Amino acid sequence: MISITRRIAKLLIVFLLLLSSLFGVFWLADCLFPLAINPSRTTQTILADDNIPLWRFADNKGIWRYSVNLDEVPDYYFDALLNYEDRYFYDHMGINPLALLRAAWQNLTNGRIISGGSTLSMQVARILDPHDRTVMGKLKQIFRTLQLEWHYSKRDILTFYINYAPYGGTIEGIGAASWSYLGKPPNQMTPSEAVLMAVLPQAPSRLRPDRYPERAQQARDKVLDRLAANQVWPAEMIAQIRHDEVWAYPRKTPQLAPLLARRLSQQYPKQMLIHSTIDPSLQYTLEDAAMNWKHQLPPKNSLAIIVVDHTTMEVKGYVGSVDFNDSERSGQVDMITALRSPGSTLKPFIYALAIDEGMIHSASLLQDVPRVNSSYRPTNFDEGFFGPVSATEALQKSLNLPAVQLIELYGPKRFASKLANVGLPLVSAGNDPNISYILGGTSLRMNDLVTAYSAFARQGNVSPLRFTRESILTEKSLLTAGSAWITKQMLSKQNNLSYKTGTSYGYRDAWAIGINPRYLIGIWVGRPDGTPVVGQYGMVTAVPILQQVNAILLNKERRLNRLLPIEPQPDSVTSTLICWPSGQKLVEGDANCHRQKQAWILDNMIPPTLDSLVVLNNNSYRSGWLTIWLNDQGKRTAADCSHVHPKQIALWPIALENWLLPNERRTALLPPVAEDCPVFGQDVFLPLMITGLRDQQVIKALPNQQEVRLKLNHQGGMGNKWWFLDGHLVAQLNDNESLELPLSANTHKGSHNVLLLDESGQIARLTFRLE
Repeated sequence: MISITRRIAKLLIVFLLLLSSLFGVFWLADCLFPLAINPSRTTQTILADDNIPLWRFADNKGIWRYSVNLDEVPDYYFDALLNYEDRYFYDHMGINPLALLRAAWQNLTNGRIISGGSTLSMQVARILDPHDRTVMGKLKQIFRTLQLEWHYSKRDILTFYINYAPYGGTIEGIGAASWSYLGKPPNQMTPSEAVLMAVLPQAPSRLRPDRYPERAQQARDKVLDRLAANQVWPAEMIAQIRHDEVWAYPRKTPQLAPLLARRLSQQYPKQMLIHSTIDPSLQYTLEDAAMNWKHQLPPKNSLAIIVVDHTTMEVKGYVGSVDFNDSERSGQVDMITALRSPGSTLKPFIYALAIDEGMIHSASLLQDVPRVNSSYRPTNFDEGFFGPVSATEALQKSLNLPAVQLIELYGPKRFASKLANVGLPLVSAGNDPNISYILGGTSLRMNDLVTAYSAFARQGNVSPLRFTRESILTEKSLLTAGSAWITKQMLSKQNNLSYKTGTSYGYRDAWAIGINPRYLIGIWVGRPDGTPVVGQYGMVTAVPILQQVNAILLNKERRLNRLLPIEPQPDSVTSTLICWPSGQKLVEGDANCHRQKQAWILDNMIPPTLDSLVVLNNNSYRSGWLTIWLNDQGKRTAADCSHVHPKQIALWPIALENWLLPNERRTALLPPVAEDCPVFGQDVFLPLMITGLRDQQVIKALPNQQEVRLKLNHQGGMGNKWWFLDGHLVAQLNDNESLELPLSANTHKGSHNVLLLDESGQIARLTFRLE
């Protein structure tokens, strides 16, 4: 009895030593040949805000996976999978010896490989580290399976399986398969579909439901037989599923928002699933609209559309080009991130900043007149001048010269710094801010421009665009709430939309930026290579697209039965009547109130009309309030004369004289000078006139004369003079110089315009005809 006990003890010791040795060998092998998931097998999927795949980036072998966790897959899928593939998955250590023996017997008796006896763990091991179907390959698979069970939990192994199981072609994992074959996420699969997805990895190419639905149905029913035999599901449920025909979508690859997908992939290279903020139905509609617009655009033109919910700053629509697959139109160039000239789209910011600075209100008198008192001499887009305009009118008509007037006073460096501080850097040669910035003489990116426009929708605060669900809403102050609200009222309006257009030099870029009660909309049209497109500008090219997108968005709000946000008028904003030319509020009946305007004002402050930057020594040439001295006859005298009294009169800016009504001009407002005590020198007003040629005069060249020389002089005005012929500067002369103007009798035939400008901004002009 004692010897038997000793023998058993020795056998037990040997067994334990053998077991320890095997464990030691396994531990050493595990250290030398660790199991690792190949990082090259990483794929990326860009998701919409409802988790629908927008775009996918395959791995280096062209495989696409849409990773899911166990909670995102219905339980009945696991019922089918485990009962068909590995009923004892939770009970073994990765290897089922009985299944291996059964498979070996089947293979030997049939003379070929019938089954492999692999558990789910062994299948995962083979997926992670493929092997040959040989004895050595099987041993390698067993070793990898043991490693897998050693390092990972059953839930981890099952998660590996559902994300790496082959489903035919370039698809791996239940997530990608469900979207590709069924057009829905795994958690929305029906029991019938779940059974099909469970069996499909057995022979994914042979059982593809989109190609071989009969085979797929037979395989599904085979799983149902197993479920019935094991009494996993009720017989009634299984019978009902058998009546369901196998049907699948023609396999589709997610193909929405490709340029945004590329952008996010580059920004988050290690993230497998990127949850964007894109509304998939809106994105599809916008891409479809872009394709329709494509056929109306000139050759090689592209467009870009971005839609942002300004209540959350989430980007809901992103169309970076007219057609991603059109190389002729540079479809893979993302124009939302490209540097482009903004045209006039920066103008609302200088008006808003000027309102905050107390420089203007919404009805302030501005001057749309020729200017030469700066190194940059702009002209209006339409080459015409409107003379006196309100700030609102100037902004809505996108007049260049009033905007230049404001940025000269505000300061271009200060202006550029304000925008850069909130995320709108302006780029130019040398990066030296100047007044041309306000007219498009700089470059920016569309997403930065739309970001800055959020100030007009978010009470003066600028918030960065949010492209992903995880991004945090932040904001910086650019304007006061009152200034932002007033400027938004000053913009052009149509169908719940406030908008600003822009056109860059040479018709290279056409812009329209819109704000409706919920959304910011950015539109750009042009050629990505920067080639000019004659006749392409914001109002004609970009605004129709803006209006269509706005209509799409408003219809969407109505379908959702969602009320549009209402932006209340800030307490700091009030409305009042003001008078031109002073720009201020006057009592009713005041003779100095030449024209009355309704104005939005900030903090109850009413700024006076801006004066010129040019310092004038002559009081009669200045604008605003002027104190004059009158005698008893109402004639103008010097201030030190006897028996005189003062009177205040409001004068229009001198540069506007040619656009004023006769009773608004200085000749009507300034009384005649008294002879007995006259005003001398700096207080005498001399209107600017052109002499040597009459308005509408016809000039004929003498017979055989090849050139006509005109000698033009001037009277009145102040300082240096600038002469223009048909809008082109031909001479800058001193106060006492005449202009010699040679004209070819052949090439200059027809009508011509002459314009004379002095230092005060006063102009004189006439037309003549050469025959």
